[in-house]
Amino acid sequence: MRISNVITAVDAHAGGEPGRVITGGVLDVPGATMFEKRVYLERHADGLRRRMLWEPRGYPALCCNLILPPTHPEADAGFVIMEQTEYPPMSGSNTICVATVLIETGMVPAREPVTELVLEAPAGLIPVRAEVSHGKVTKVTFENVPAFAVHLDAEIEVPQLGRLTVDVAYGGMFYVIAEAERFGLRLVPEEGREIARVGAMLRAAAREQLPAVHPENPGIAGVSIAQISGPPHAAGASRRNAVVVATGAVDWERPDTWTGALDRSPCGTGTCAKMAVLRARGELKVGDEFQHEGILGTVFRGRILRETRVGSYPAIVTSLSGRAWITGLSQYVVDAEDPYPDGFTVGDIWGGAGAD
Repeated sequence: MRISNVITAVDAHAGGEPGRVITGGVLDVPGATMFEKRVYLERHADGLRRRMLWEPRGYPALCCNLILPPTHPEADAGFVIMEQTEYPPMSGSNTICVATVLIETGMVPAREPVTELVLEAPAGLIPVRAEVSHGKVTKVTFENVPAFAVHLDAEIEVPQLGRLTVDVAYGGMFYVIAEAERFGLRLVPEEGREIARVGAMLRAAAREQLPAVHPENPGIAGVSIAQISGPPHAAGASRRNAVVVATGAVDWERPDTWTGALDRSPCGTGTCAKMAVLRARGELKVGDEFQHEGILGTVFRGRILRETRVGSYPAIVTSLSGRAWITGLSQYVVDAEDPYPDGFTVGDIWGGAGAD
């Protein structure tokens, strides 16, 4: 066997959402900031994302994170987030997975009962507080980048779904948020296929009709993900949600072929975006806790720490808490004769993405 490009990774999940963490095999990436490194990977080295997330090494719901040396003197480690359709500036579940892997593998020193570190995401510096017992991370709490609402009660036209009222907010990426009742959804796993179809259509329509640009970084632009929000199922929870990452091609003539992958967790940046909408409406205030259920019933706990501004937008700084579990340690390789060194997709589970 002739192999190359050996990549060492730790598999983990946070609240059910799988977040693979690359810990070896990629020394560094060009760029003066973590955001520039993200852009470099997207434009010049996207084969790494496809190899780790597409078949045969990946699947539609998987996320991946590349650990890199930090570019900021206050950071302990940097990371770039890779998902099926984009390189998000920030992700809550992936941050929880990265912090857990760094501590439990000894890449950063573990201190009990609390390990504090600073991660450098493409969106900015992320202070992390991890509770540790006998070497095991039992809880991760991080302070997110500021979240803010861009559109409240905006109307969009979605073919086959009609005219809908939605919100658009930033929590680390831009979300379009719609109410589940409008579609007759309870946000349970059995509805996964329909949730994914509706979410993919919402995302595409919002990208076309509702502009969204980060005022401090115009490189972060456009609605990239959809969140469907509904009443909680468990006592004590604030809301329930399902977040959809589209994986198929956009074809308005064949919406029945659209597919997406549901975030298995309550979605960290989506929770912060929802909190920004509720704060803008006066339904949350500084100090309030927001318990957000995901489609599996797992919960992330958010809290509004303080108010701020991002450009002309009133914004909030939030904390988010959750937990991750390591599920595997692996080395991924490329055989010299492998016809699919960067992976492939097939329409049976990837929808309109077809075969690559």
